[in-house]
Amino acid sequence: MKSWIAFWNILKKDVKNYYLKPPNISWGIIFPLSWTLMQLIRSPGGSILTLLPGLISMSVLFGTTSMLAVTITFERSGRSFERLLLAPISLSIMVLAKIAGTVLFGIFNAFVPVIFAAFFIDLRAVSWGVVIPAVLLIAVTSALLGLLIAVSAEQVFEAQTFSNFFRFPMLFLCGLFIPLADLPIFLRPISYCLPLTYGTDLLNGAITGANVLSPFLSFGLLLLFAAALFLISRHNINRKWIM
Repeated sequence: MKSWIAFWNILKKDVKNYYLKPPNISWGIIFPLSWTLMQLIRSPGGSILTLLPGLISMSVLFGTTSMLAVTITFERSGRSFERLLLAPISLSIMVLAKIAGTVLFGIFNAFVPVIFAAFFIDLRAVSWGVVIPAVLLIAVTSALLGLLIAVSAEQVFEAQTFSNFFRFPMLFLCGLFIPLADLPIFLRPISYCLPLTYGTDLLNGAITGANVLSPFLSFGLLLLFAAALFLISRHNINRKWIM
């Protein structure tokens, strides 16, 4: 019970201090909307429905990795993160509490382009039973990727640089806007090693019916990626920040 009280208080502190700040809320709205408008201007004949899976995935990816990598690095530089490491709670509960707020922020980002699209197109044919868990798993894996970046960074600008090093290649390798079948053959194995590929494919199937992989395979691999990233993050925190 005490562990879950600690979990709730860490989550509440992060939401209050970081995610409910006006700049972050506005960024979470403006960034997805600006990308939506940019894609529509670039492809005026394109369908919003076709663009929606990529916009959702990208909004989650950029929102979660940015927030978690920067906030943890900021807390480490201010030495406030050390108090959490010294708290009488398990390291796993602490890690889960830190990523929980980021996951919620990523889910919020994901549905900004959905709300925007609802004003222009009919979304009743969308399989929300697939979209919602897919968005959740994309947010979890992206948040854990941000945590891995935070472990390696000492300063906020380093975390931002490392984040962009991973994020921008994903725009082209994970099927967000370029179908995997159109990628060069030598790049496709890299695409299948990235969790966002499977999340985007699930969204493509749920929204446009254009998925390439089996939904069961994609969900299974996303869960596997989430478990692996969590264990790696926990090990790195223990090795670099505690031992």
